[in-house]
Amino acid sequence: MHLGQFIRSVPDYPKKGVLFYDITPLLGNGEAFRECIENFSTGVSKWQPTKILSPEARGFIFGAALAMRLAIGFVPVRKPGKLPGETRSVSYSLEYGTNTLYIPADALASKDRVLLVDDVLATGGTIHAMRDLVAASGAQIVGCAVLLELDALHGRKNLDMPFHTLLHV
Repeated sequence: MHLGQFIRSVPDYPKKGVLFYDITPLLGNGEAFRECIENFSTGVSKWQPTKILSPEARGFIFGAALAMRLAIGFVPVRKPGKLPGETRSVSYSLEYGTNTLYIPADALASKDRVLLVDDVLATGGTIHAMRDLVAASGAQIVGCAVLLELDALHGRKNLDMPFHTLLHV
């Protein structure tokens, strides 16, 4: 099965000039979603992660499912105002704006081996921000897994870590 057939391109969303990749068809097909998670699992298990860090909202879907498949912990990366208690945060630029990400201050320990998981790698801003959150905790990043990598945007540049990408456009 080619997973790319389940990704829909939506021009000018969320604003003019941006091509949005809609993963809803992939999520709506149980066989395609299962294959996606199995492919992630096969590709990253050699890195022996102990935790997965994924950003809301679409990253949660893949990160949580993969964490369950690998029987490891999942750390949700949240947007402003979504987490109680003490947090770590980092602000960053997106291809169409800025954002700030948060994790609970006690979510990662220095012994953790962290896998970053997201749906799309575009300019790399979100992955850079998650990398900074992990670094502040003293944990080690073992790699990054993404469903879709937008090669023309060179988001992988300056990200010194192993990658596992299921689809390239």
